[in-house]
Amino acid sequence: MRNIERKQGSHVHQVYQTGYLTSGDVRIYNIMEQIMLKPDTQAEMSLADQAYIHLRQEIITCRLPPESEVSEHDLAKRLGMSKTPVHEALARLAMEGFVDIVPRRGSRIKPVTIKDINDLFVVRLALESTAASLAAIHITDNQLNELDRLAKASYTKQEEASIDYFIEANKKFHIAVARASGNPRLATLITALLEESARFFYIGARLRDVSDLNMETNQEHNQIVKILRKHNSAAAHEVILKHTESTRAGLIHAIMNSGNMSVSL
Repeated sequence: MRNIERKQGSHVHQVYQTGYLTSGDVRIYNIMEQIMLKPDTQAEMSLADQAYIHLRQEIITCRLPPESEVSEHDLAKRLGMSKTPVHEALARLAMEGFVDIVPRRGSRIKPVTIKDINDLFVVRLALESTAASLAAIHITDNQLNELDRLAKASYTKQEEASIDYFIEANKKFHIAVARASGNPRLATLITALLEESARFFYIGARLRDVSDLNMETNQEHNQIVKILRKHNSAAAHEVILKHTESTRAGLIHAIMNSGNMSVSL
């Protein structure tokens, strides 16, 4: 597990340095920052923290699929630790809404529902369109150039690392637009929503046609950048609305047509 955690720490350090912090992830990032600055502190980090970070990432990436049942014994054996830190990690994940703990039966990864997806996208529509309007006024050339780079991301369905990269680049693109609004509170809210959306994106990336999703995302992100370069607030508001709704509709369509049992109504 040590190599896995150091790899994650490298990513966390990069996110921390570039400012993509969410209030809910400050504790995780602080832990991983300590590891990067002093690798020997791996042994000083509690096993419960290690288990929590590892399991949370597996849930977000759907490597622990929605509605799958997990046992403390099996997880402890796989992570190479006792059941006590795993129990503590699952309790924290339950408080965050990722896990349902069933007394005397074990734990279950919380399901994703169509209502969850729709509810979250309603909020994203409102907040991200406002952020885009403000970004069109305040965005800098350096920020636009960074958006250009992130808009080129694509993935291959058979490669997990490729999916991770694509979803991370998509998240960073939307966070960059939010940060360009010049309103830190708005950016923090949007970042938290994108973090919560991650499981949806992993489901969509595995269900949707790769070429269609790559082309759709690239074209729509490039169009957003093009409009932001014109500093047109009204047009930026509209293009983000269309893009966010297109993402929601594409995800729901893919789920409904796939018969995917990990997502319920």
